[in-house]
Amino acid sequence: MEKRKPNILYILADDLGWGDVGYHGSEIRTPNLDRLAQSGVELDQHYVCPMCTPTRASLMTGRHPGRFGRHATVPSNQAVLPDGYETMATTLRNAGYTTGLFGKWHLGSDPKYCPSQFGFDYSYGSLAGGVDPYSHRYKEGEWSYTWHRNGELVDVRGHVTDLIVNEAIEWIEQQTQPWFCYVPFTAVHTPIKAPEEWIDSYCDQRYDPDPARDRSYKIYAAYLSHMDWAIGQMIESLHRTLSLDDTIVVFASDNGAIPDAPLHDTDKYPGRQEYMPRLGSNFPLRGQKATMYEGGVRTPAVINWPGTLSPNKVTAPIQVVDWMPTFTSLVGAETQSDPMWDGKDVWSLITGEATKMDRTFFWNFRGGSNIGARIGDLKLFTDGDMRPEKTEMFDLAVDPYERRNLFERDPDRGKDLLDLIREEREKDDTSVRPDAVSKLGP
Repeated sequence: MEKRKPNILYILADDLGWGDVGYHGSEIRTPNLDRLAQSGVELDQHYVCPMCTPTRASLMTGRHPGRFGRHATVPSNQAVLPDGYETMATTLRNAGYTTGLFGKWHLGSDPKYCPSQFGFDYSYGSLAGGVDPYSHRYKEGEWSYTWHRNGELVDVRGHVTDLIVNEAIEWIEQQTQPWFCYVPFTAVHTPIKAPEEWIDSYCDQRYDPDPARDRSYKIYAAYLSHMDWAIGQMIESLHRTLSLDDTIVVFASDNGAIPDAPLHDTDKYPGRQEYMPRLGSNFPLRGQKATMYEGGVRTPAVINWPGTLSPNKVTAPIQVVDWMPTFTSLVGAETQSDPMWDGKDVWSLITGEATKMDRTFFWNFRGGSNIGARIGDLKLFTDGDMRPEKTEMFDLAVDPYERRNLFERDPDRGKDLLDLIREEREKDDTSVRPDAVSKLGP
């Protein structure tokens, strides 16, 4: 009898920082994530894009977001992928998987570009970006009403984290064949709100001498602990269905954390919002969400497959574009077209069969105004014109916290990285939707 293909549960947090998880020393309680890391493979250098839509496009396609145009390199309500574009969900479905998405899509806010058009049999959550946890509404405007089930807008009650996990578990427990379940939570994206019972669990703690910052951080901690609990509920579901040993569980974040949330951001959401003066942490990494420093593009990540993967820590760098080629190869799926992947199959790194891989990394953020690359341990980022005064370069092997800009002292050392950026930019705009409002251009 042919061995059953493994289920794949891919969990993506929103705006979770490197320093926010317990296994990285956080004071926030994340016991379920800690157990996944302790019993699985911690991915110590897991790179993503600096913001939401670009990371999600890369995950779903195995390609850098700039390949799909300027709007794919920023938070986008426009449809990102060309109609019928083959995604990870499409490839796995063609290989016999049932596919479901529960949470934040953010690759096209119009229901006609919902996940079912890109390989998902079932989908539920926000078509747009982060939503208010209780109203489930995106920012005021055309896409404010965004909560859907299979592309049909729905009005439901409950906290967003509970809604996502309950729908995901119900779907998982109905499956009779291998499944791919993608769960992009909206936590811990602004607006930051948590159920009272989770806020109460931190009431006897004091994290900051400033009362407003202390209160803000406790709500953030509660929001994260609530998501961690939800992840534990999904793991418990795998126990109940006797499918834990048959399921690959991956956890990551879409980008780094933000340290606070000014009202001029959160008041774009309908309803009562408030200033949150202390939120997530990327400590000890430099930078935050929307920056090219490590704190913006390197996130907590772990892969767990009981009975197959032994506890380990992979220190070799990998990137979010690697998941599609890795899963496709692992389950023996075949793509229907030339995938033109930018990612690599990194399964040998995950299993420990290899300790390093010859490859490069590239970032195009904000339509080319922020671009970067990494070769070996050398990382460089610059502006669209590659002006020397806007260029920074770091040797991560000796300076992981990016304190010494080597480009100021030795610009010639960055030549290979700048050449790589030029080569990669030539590949951008190769899969832009015909109706995309803007392209990357020269």
